[in-house]
Amino acid sequence: MVTISAIKADVGGFPGHHSVHPEIVKAAEKHLSKAKRSKLLVDFRVLACGDDLQLIMTHRKGIDNKKIHSLAWNTFVEGTKVAKRLKLYGAGQDLLSSAFAGNVRGMGPGIAEMEIEERKSEPIVVFMADKTEAGAWNFALYKIFADPFNTAGLVVSPSVAQGFKFEVYDLFEKKKVILKTPEESYQLLALIGASERYVVKRVYTRDDVVGAVTSTESLNLIAGKYVGKDDPVMIVRAQHEFPALGEVLEPFAFPYLVKGWMRGSHHGPFMPTSFAQARPSRFDGPPRVIAAGFQLANGRLVGPEDLFDDPSFDRARQRANEIADYLMQNGPFEPHRLGIGEMEYTTIPAVLEKLKKRFKPIK
Repeated sequence: MVTISAIKADVGGFPGHHSVHPEIVKAAEKHLSKAKRSKLLVDFRVLACGDDLQLIMTHRKGIDNKKIHSLAWNTFVEGTKVAKRLKLYGAGQDLLSSAFAGNVRGMGPGIAEMEIEERKSEPIVVFMADKTEAGAWNFALYKIFADPFNTAGLVVSPSVAQGFKFEVYDLFEKKKVILKTPEESYQLLALIGASERYVVKRVYTRDDVVGAVTSTESLNLIAGKYVGKDDPVMIVRAQHEFPALGEVLEPFAFPYLVKGWMRGSHHGPFMPTSFAQARPSRFDGPPRVIAAGFQLANGRLVGPEDLFDDPSFDRARQRANEIADYLMQNGPFEPHRLGIGEMEYTTIPAVLEKLKKRFKPIK
């Protein structure tokens, strides 16, 4: 068995919320190299998406392993030291505690892990996003695993046509439900269309083999308030009993709307970009998604391939800019700005408090 762990954190932006400074990447690689030499890790890669440092690691310790989570936490601490030395913006902002408690879940970093039995050929894609919310993967996961107009294998491949099972989290009630497709597709859509509350955590085959996992956590609710614009990560397996690589990527040819963008308080188009273009600057956006493709070979990461560095996604990027133009012209009005209940950073409560004595009953 091999475990793939994708763990991310914002330990400091350069400049502002733009990108990760190269010295932080070097510090992370140095720290993880020691763990590989000691055999704690089989392999690793350090990437960046926007201002988020991304650690992709393989090991034999299973999910939620204290040593692996401690390694990730300490790597982020090392990155934070560099960020503070360089006076980068928001240094260590995703480390919500000064002391590691044995598991990074709920402590600020985002984490997606899956333990698998490596197949004869094991292609995986690690998706990383910036300036968006935990539910940003809902649309894509439905298209990949449940929509025959996206995934031809649901019609023509016997191993895929049996359908899949979606594990959905209710972030508000802290509950989960398993829904099967195609027979429960409408019920699934009724939930995950409300991405601020219902999010897909995992997708399985009918035989309970995991095919996808996201970094959705209960962290999205802090002190009773929704703060879910947490720049999520996702791991997806491809081929054979899962959708083909091209089917896994196809949903992102349409720059669908996600929540986040400037101050985590706006709708924006989800723009698929190359690694080099994952440095959002226009209105701190638009929201970005990158795709790192790997082949696993006895736990070793062969890759990554920069899967959106492809001219066939140029039109998606063009459309994303056109959508951004349209939304930006709405200024502070909805639907560019999120509804009041979803605002991560807002002066609305202060405004209402100041004006409350001036409100009069409507007769």
